[in-house]
Amino acid sequence: MIAMKIRDFLIILTPNSSSLSITWQDLLDLCPEKVSNYEEKLKNFFKEHIHKDEEIRYCLAGSGYFDVRDKDDRWIRIWMKPGDLIVLPAGIYHRFTLDTSNYIKLMRLFVGEPVWTPYNRPQEEHPVRKEYIKSLTHKFGESIQAF
Repeated sequence: MIAMKIRDFLIILTPNSSSLSITWQDLLDLCPEKVSNYEEKLKNFFKEHIHKDEEIRYCLAGSGYFDVRDKDDRWIRIWMKPGDLIVLPAGIYHRFTLDTSNYIKLMRLFVGEPVWTPYNRPQEEHPVRKEYIKSLTHKFGESIQAF
């Protein structure tokens, strides 16, 4: 992966030659000392949900877990630590929690307007979820049941 800043855009080139034009970013410093309503926010992050847009996060410090669902609706746990970048496709069920360090600093990256609206499960009729399931069917060449 190659990242470069051009004017006000951060371009991330991935190995398959696709690119993302990042137009907005902010920092999330997640720990009890720095976030009001910390426990409530952490509980909300851990509720299984989808977004209408990709969720792009770069870990600057600390560590935590993104859990995503595989095609058989089983959890896959992804440990994020400094230097890790994750791009979750729009429509994928996921959740987030901290590990025992109880701290993470993430750069939140957005393509277009910064919108972070979670749609808690179930969302099988949401157009973005349907498109995600359709993309899996196309990639794997088989019918995949939406859970």
